[in-house]
Amino acid sequence: MVWSLQTAPALSDQEFDQWNKLLEERTGVQVLPQQRAFLQTQIGMRMRELGLESYNHYYEQVVGGLQGIVEWSILVDRLVVKETSFFRHRASIDYVRRLLQSRIDNKSLDDSFEVWSVGCSTGEEPYSLAMVVNDCFELAGLDPYYGITATDISQPALQYARQGIYNERKIEPLALDERARYTQTLGDGRFQISDKLRDRICFSHGNVLNIAQMPMAKMDVIYCQNLLVYFRRWRRREILNEMITRLKPGGVLVIGLGEIVDWDPSGMTRVTDDGIQAYIRS
Repeated sequence: MVWSLQTAPALSDQEFDQWNKLLEERTGVQVLPQQRAFLQTQIGMRMRELGLESYNHYYEQVVGGLQGIVEWSILVDRLVVKETSFFRHRASIDYVRRLLQSRIDNKSLDDSFEVWSVGCSTGEEPYSLAMVVNDCFELAGLDPYYGITATDISQPALQYARQGIYNERKIEPLALDERARYTQTLGDGRFQISDKLRDRICFSHGNVLNIAQMPMAKMDVIYCQNLLVYFRRWRRREILNEMITRLKPGGVLVIGLGEIVDWDPSGMTRVTDDGIQAYIRS
């Protein structure tokens, strides 16, 4: 039987540990035992494409030389989780809206309003944030004075996000007025996010394990949801502790509900709202 038509061989315990360790070292993501089949399937599919039959042979190819760098970038795109949607947790995004609106109302917005979407995947999250931020400026009759930095470890996901083209099923979470103001119809059931939003977002490659190495301005909002759950608890705290150093005074960190429960950083106050999990820097 031709290898490309065969079922992927089973990962041995040693091979599973070897691949899991590599993924966690390079991305922070931990594959749980119940996710073993997913890891095996994704690696096996790539091995079939390359005509390889040995997990160890492929492993040596991934970790070796310049070719390994290229091969890793292909493989990691298949292994990292990219599930996302527009306004996935609308309560958290509406909190960002209220934060900006209060600053406009109080005339305390002295500088550009800067937002960082961490683990932006294919772009739905930063575009959702851009919609509510742009709403605030337009309703106040102000020139849009904001920028959104969106980072992800997956280069293909970032390329998709930059285009800002989605099918009708993807944009279903948008309210009708949001769809009318912020998308244009391309035909064939496809919609593209408007230029006025796409021009405000900088999509960049970034690994949360290397936040300290990312050149980035201080942020008014750091928005990081549905990412930390894939890391060990101690690593979640390390990542969050590094993130808050990137906040302006009064800046806000927004994470997913319950993504961390034992974190009480100095100089940060949790927002008193049971529907979201956010922290304000003193």
